[in-house]
Amino acid sequence: MLIVTDLDGTLLRTDRTISEYTKAILTRCREAGIKVAFATGRSSGDSDTMLSSVSFDARINMNGAIAKAGETLIYSRLISHETACNFLVSCDKAGIKVVSQTENMHYSNFAVSDLWHWIKNFEIVDFREHKIDAQKIYLSNLTSQELAYIKSILPDELYMVMANDNLLMIMHKEATKAKAVAALADFWGIERSEIITFGDDLNDIDMLSFAGTSVAMGNALGKVKSAASQICDTNDNDGVAKWIEQNSLGA
Repeated sequence: MLIVTDLDGTLLRTDRTISEYTKAILTRCREAGIKVAFATGRSSGDSDTMLSSVSFDARINMNGAIAKAGETLIYSRLISHETACNFLVSCDKAGIKVVSQTENMHYSNFAVSDLWHWIKNFEIVDFREHKIDAQKIYLSNLTSQELAYIKSILPDELYMVMANDNLLMIMHKEATKAKAVAALADFWGIERSEIITFGDDLNDIDMLSFAGTSVAMGNALGKVKSAASQICDTNDNDGVAKWIEQNSLGA
């Protein structure tokens, strides 16, 4: 069996912490031979910092661009700098703030810390000369006109998804949570029917639709709940852990 959970709004409480109860349930899963992984739009540095006191069998970062089992790279789908160049340059010429991210480094056309004070690792670059492949491109708080423009210039090799905090994420078309989950399952020889996924936001829908059992959080968006086969308690009430204890650990 493989359990895969989103982080923000799902496994993590609103204050981005994990209760001792949830930690204990995840430990019991692994002791029972159940593989446990998380899938997030965050970088590995962000997720590792928040989850330093919790152990997982695997982690999926950047919305599916990277998947690792322990330190073994299982799946990787990056945006080549050749593919991204014209898009990034066009955004810059249109006066749209945009960031190309690889791991914990943010390459941008503005001071990223002005919007997100906690982001310190950024470099303002000339996208015409930028030669680093991206795991994710992101933009925030776009106007309707800017969003329409982004859609009109998006390369065919890429796709975009809007999170509920108005963060627009752009990835390689094969960088999805579902594809990364499938790669992990194949690596461990786990059947699709044995996969359980948890999520709350739009970028979780493909992962929920792929799994044998899909669980939306009580605080999930309506579209996410419609895509799931079951609904559990909210993230602030240990919804993931409660569901697992009741349904997967024989409580």
